[in-house]
Amino acid sequence: MAKKSFDHIDGKVTPLMAQYYKLKAKHPDAILLYRVGDFYETFGEDAIKVSEIVGIVLTKRNNGGLDIELAGFPYHSLDLYLPRLVRAGFRVAICEQLEKPSKEKKIVDRGITDVVTPGIAIEDSLLERKSNNYLASIFYHAKGVAAAAFLDISTGEFLLSEGSPEMILKTIGNFQPSEIIYGRSINADFLEQLSDKYYTYALDDWIFSYDYAREKLLDKFSVPNLKGYGVEEFELGQIAAGAIIHYIQSTQNRKLDHINSIHRIQSDDFMWLDRFTIRNLELVDTLHDGGSSLLDILDSTSSALGARLMKKWTLMPLIHAAKIDARLDGVSYLLEHADVALSIDTYIKQIGDLERIISKCSMSKVNAREVLQLKTALNACAPIKEFLAHATYNHLNILGDLINECEFIRNLIEQSINENAPALLIKGDTIKDGHHAELDDIRNVIRNSKKLLLEIQLKEVERTGISSLKIGFNNVFGYYLEVTNRYKDNTNIPSDWVRKQTLANAERYITDDLKKLEDKILHAEEIIQRLEDELFTGLVNTINEYIQPIQQNAKVIAEIDCLLAFAKNANKYKYCKPVINESLDISIKDGRHAVIEHLLRADQSYVPNDTLLSNNDTQIMMITGPNMSGKSALLRQCALITLMAQIGSYVPAKAASIGIVDKIFTRVGASDNISSGESTFMLEMNETASIMNNISERSLILLDEIGRGTSTYDGISIAWSLAEFLHNNPIANPKTLFATHYHELNDLSNSYPRIKNFNVATREVGNKVVFLRKLMEGGCEHSFGIHVAAMAGMPKTIVERAMEILEELELKSTIRNKDGQIVSHVKEKNNSVSPKSFQLSIFETFDPQAGKLKEEIQKIELNTMSPIDCMIKLHELQKLLKEENPL
Repeated sequence: MAKKSFDHIDGKVTPLMAQYYKLKAKHPDAILLYRVGDFYETFGEDAIKVSEIVGIVLTKRNNGGLDIELAGFPYHSLDLYLPRLVRAGFRVAICEQLEKPSKEKKIVDRGITDVVTPGIAIEDSLLERKSNNYLASIFYHAKGVAAAAFLDISTGEFLLSEGSPEMILKTIGNFQPSEIIYGRSINADFLEQLSDKYYTYALDDWIFSYDYAREKLLDKFSVPNLKGYGVEEFELGQIAAGAIIHYIQSTQNRKLDHINSIHRIQSDDFMWLDRFTIRNLELVDTLHDGGSSLLDILDSTSSALGARLMKKWTLMPLIHAAKIDARLDGVSYLLEHADVALSIDTYIKQIGDLERIISKCSMSKVNAREVLQLKTALNACAPIKEFLAHATYNHLNILGDLINECEFIRNLIEQSINENAPALLIKGDTIKDGHHAELDDIRNVIRNSKKLLLEIQLKEVERTGISSLKIGFNNVFGYYLEVTNRYKDNTNIPSDWVRKQTLANAERYITDDLKKLEDKILHAEEIIQRLEDELFTGLVNTINEYIQPIQQNAKVIAEIDCLLAFAKNANKYKYCKPVINESLDISIKDGRHAVIEHLLRADQSYVPNDTLLSNNDTQIMMITGPNMSGKSALLRQCALITLMAQIGSYVPAKAASIGIVDKIFTRVGASDNISSGESTFMLEMNETASIMNNISERSLILLDEIGRGTSTYDGISIAWSLAEFLHNNPIANPKTLFATHYHELNDLSNSYPRIKNFNVATREVGNKVVFLRKLMEGGCEHSFGIHVAAMAGMPKTIVERAMEILEELELKSTIRNKDGQIVSHVKEKNNSVSPKSFQLSIFETFDPQAGKLKEEIQKIELNTMSPIDCMIKLHELQKLLKEENPL
């Protein structure tokens, strides 16, 4: 739009529009909110977009004889409209008036003061209270190595990571950034895996050069190298991180003292959770409206910063036993000392969003009320520190030692900011009385102007003896002393009075005291605003000297808040403390699904189940059972209990012993991705392939109904082969929960010692089935699919006909051996409901020569054979059949 507009600027646009086009050219891809008086205006294509998105009227403006679209809204409605634009995926440049309008200048000076994008938002209206708002930067090296950096500008958290593309994609899934920046020539396949899931923005490739990016980081932290941050050797990570610094500086964000360190994400410290697992286990988001995620259950925190950390812990479980036990022992202490926990929690509720408030201070975007909240938070830190200091658990003592009471800042805010200060500085009464002498003097003038004028009047009456002397005011001379002509020649008129006006019956004078008071009265509001602005800015600058200790306080409070949340949950929901060890076993006694048990009706109770998995014994639990019986819930509850244990939470079970799991993989359902041409089955196979290519000895794998997206026999073949692969894999034999309705897979336990059969118990009562939801040893031979259809309200005629077809299929699918014994049943047919359509299962027992005969027949090319050739080939086949079966 900007380029098109510049074609006709010269002499054909108004000065205001010429200024607009000049500013628009600086950010042509952003919507420019152009401040005109009390409104933000948009023009041209921007106006069309804004009117559609926020629902305001689109009009037109005459611009040098040409009409141009116009849409605007009041400046005080920015918090209402800006979030709508950003959430719609637009970048927004905010242009402000940099001076007051004057008669001398035809047009006021304007400039872009801020550029807002999804990843660099700081305004409360654009941020989720319980979620970080990460800006990510990615870099892909030609050698197949990638890197990513993450910055939450609202908190100052700055991280980098590098490794395989798969690891970087997984890390991005953990952090769920609001925006991703990248170089224009990045690997297209790598970018494609992100662009349809996240808001992305391309930058010039030179920004992602090592020398430039590294220099950006060194300048930002004022250091000669990055050894002190532990990232000196990670060159690709530095490229991604340096590009972030360039990006935020290019968007007018230059006051960034709260970004004072950078850390490496130690990927080998956390459990591997790919995006499929995060989605399938519904860790932070639900797959269905009205549902609950695991985070919904876990998050009993009392502060926003605790809630954000809880989300991070949920997505990044630990894999080192000592660190996990440190959290668990902290939870145990708080459970055992309920009075201490309650007191600490009471103070944490007073903390507010300490992390984001100090970031706003750094960027000079904080208001007086937020500064008062900062004081409240710091006041609450002091007693928390005291409680932790007296704790009998060492980890809590250490956390307490890290808290800085910041007494100087607390006192300074107390002394300077009015408790009832308004949010906007311009409204006045922000600085306390008694804090600044000049400000107090000016305020006194405003509050007592009449009294001060009267004091001058009485003083001059006493001085001159002129009892009729009075003080008046007009717009020409301001305040004056008026003396009637009776005293015109009075020798008592002081020599320091200056005559300003002679009237028919009076004389008017001014004095130095009167002019000084007049100056204060007439300019008091302006002076007060200037002084309050200077004093508040000075206070914020002083607070900024304490950014790092205040940020440290926030991190400690967040951790304590999360441990308290775990303790609340354990007490309220009757969770147990898991035992963490280095074994390859998972043992859960009376485990429950952490989410489902909260969704049951009051008259229902969750049926607990035991789970025992071991790489060396019960490596694969083959779980059969009808639909709706609870197979999927059993799979998920095992994974959720394991994950909860490794984030340091008590778990929903009577007892649990968890051998460290380094990866959780799930294949528990998929939906079509039509936009990319992927069917349900293709997505299923993609996810399954990802699992099989990344398994480890300590992996936990959940496979639910593998192969159901294709024909029965294809599906059984794939499922059978996967089970064999997991059992026989020479690299690793990971623990696996395998839920299936292919009852043929029960035969695997006869050949593979670490595959054990289980079923979810049911009971048939007449023509109905009752789901007992109890896990039992042994396989199951019934799916009860028709019963479920009946329960769903399927018309009775359909259900009855389905039963007839099922009986016929089961009779036709009975396979007998040479002795006449039944050896196999097939109860589901490929893409057909007709009893005439019958196909043998690939696992049914049959004579071996039948396979050879079939193979020879398939080799025949009839189109190239003569009748004689056909006779000869038929004779050969007949001879082959007699040789294989002489009887």
